[in-house]
Amino acid sequence: MLRETVGALNPRSGGLYVDATLGLGGHTEALLAACAPDGRVVAVDRDPEARALARARLAHAADRLTVVEGNFDRFDERAGLVEGSVDGVLADLGVSSLQLDRAERGFSFRRPGPLDMRMDPTQGPTASEMLRAASLEDLEGWLRRAGEERFAGKLARRLKDLAPGLGSTADLAEAVARCVPRRGRSHPATRVFLALRMAVNREMESLDDFLARAARVLKPGGRLAVLTFHSEEDRRVKEAGRGGPPWRAVTKKPLAASGVERAENPRSRSAKLRVLEKI
Repeated sequence: MLRETVGALNPRSGGLYVDATLGLGGHTEALLAACAPDGRVVAVDRDPEARALARARLAHAADRLTVVEGNFDRFDERAGLVEGSVDGVLADLGVSSLQLDRAERGFSFRRPGPLDMRMDPTQGPTASEMLRAASLEDLEGWLRRAGEERFAGKLARRLKDLAPGLGSTADLAEAVARCVPRRGRSHPATRVFLALRMAVNREMESLDDFLARAARVLKPGGRLAVLTFHSEEDRRVKEAGRGGPPWRAVTKKPLAASGVERAENPRSRSAKLRVLEKI
């Protein structure tokens, strides 16, 4: 949904825009093109490998691009942005292919690797460490809220018992598969991996902080475009738009990927785009 996400900001030459989740630079590249010749883009990411690859990809527009290290929930601080200075902000809350496809990053049960899951591999506890340290109540809460896992209680007890020996993605996937039945074509560990990743990276808390900071730095009339891949993420953005000032929802319902895009990119099937405007 690259075209829809970038287009929702109404980019123009001379404007200042923020891509709070740079990744490999796809949205930033499109945003730079849309605000040419004089628009500027600030792009933020906490993954050092992603930043390096994106810088190389976008070297042709280096004079209009500032790449900043940091998480999207502190994008304004990291970039030194002041209140009311920005024309548009976007965030893509999905996990990039760079992270999913690298076994050593530990995001996917399809690729054996260390149970890590950190967006920034230099900061914070790994998924394996969090499993060992978490209380039974915390673990069940992650599975129930973020993972929307119907067997949350049963799984939490099982994983808590096995936590000391869960050091790899294969260990976790096998433990889950032995505990709960397979549902349809989805691997039984799908929701568990999602819940644990969101807990490791504090994704829900970060989203709340991000929405507040975006409201602060945007000019009146400036727009925020958020691409979500989880029902709770979408709900939080939706509620922000329904709560009155400082936001107005541009569209009542979220935009979804087209049938063609879903066929070409299966990961886009759960994508929802919401657009808010600062009032």
